[in-house]
Amino acid sequence: MNKRHLDMVYSHLRYSDKAFMGSVTAPSRAADSIEMARIAFGAEVVDEHCVILGNVNANSPLVWDATMTGALKTYARANQASVVVPFILGGATGPVTNAGAVAQAHVETLVGVALGQLVRPGSPAIYGNFLSSMALRSGSPTFGTPEPALGSLVVGQLARRVGLPLRCSGAFTSSKVPDVSMMSALLCGANFILHSAGWLEGGLTMGYEKFMIDLDLCGAAHTYLKGFDLSEDQFAIDGFAEVGPGKHFFGSQHTLRHYETAFYDAALSDSTSFEQWRDAGERRSEDRAAPAHSDVLANYEAPPIDDAVDAALQDFVARRKAEMPDMWY
Repeated sequence: MNKRHLDMVYSHLRYSDKAFMGSVTAPSRAADSIEMARIAFGAEVVDEHCVILGNVNANSPLVWDATMTGALKTYARANQASVVVPFILGGATGPVTNAGAVAQAHVETLVGVALGQLVRPGSPAIYGNFLSSMALRSGSPTFGTPEPALGSLVVGQLARRVGLPLRCSGAFTSSKVPDVSMMSALLCGANFILHSAGWLEGGLTMGYEKFMIDLDLCGAAHTYLKGFDLSEDQFAIDGFAEVGPGKHFFGSQHTLRHYETAFYDAALSDSTSFEQWRDAGERRSEDRAAPAHSDVLANYEAPPIDDAVDAALQDFVARRKAEMPDMWY
């Protein structure tokens, strides 16, 4: 347990070229994560730029414990960002009412952000949001319910009021099979959505098929968030002149100019008729997603990395593991 973060961060740096988060489960593990980022990007770059995030949770209600504040201060001291997140389950770690839950979340978030600023003024911070409800008859957490989605719209306004970028919850669901839901995160103006893909059964597991389906949704979200393009060509004046009344635009020059980019082309959607879908084998979304994720894994190519940097990362991991005994709890 005290060493797995080293493998996690190494995998982020070696096998992905995307933004990543480091460990927060102990201040020393946060420090290891940052040190590995320094090896990969250079110490001066890390001191001047945010290259790694740490997602720190308040121990709601109204407690910031030593583990999380220690990790938060470690990231802030290194000029790296903490995503400061209350963990509010309505009826357990916060009120059942939306107004009370949002007020509590706002207070807990700003206290965490302020602590980072006391450690290093100007260090980056992200306003985090995690509102959820509960099944009050059983005490089980629930996800994908309307009340937290509504609360996130208010949280988005509060984040903009204090001038901070917003992390919002995304494709949360209690479902055991793939489904999709992320509109509230888009509408609240989130800058960083966690989790956006793969979440199943209240976060107890992830699904490869759902991951691929969610990627389609994320692609559609990018199109949605672009908004309207009001440039001259978008008004299709030449298209109206060419087509005239009562005819169709399918073969017009305006359509031909735009047909490759006009609409988002979802990789896994099926827009055929019921009869066509039935005759093709009645394949559901998860049926189409299964070979898609297999293809992605089969065709994966690791991004390039400098051999010396890779060797230095592996050496750091090996030395840190050798310096401490294994902990299994």
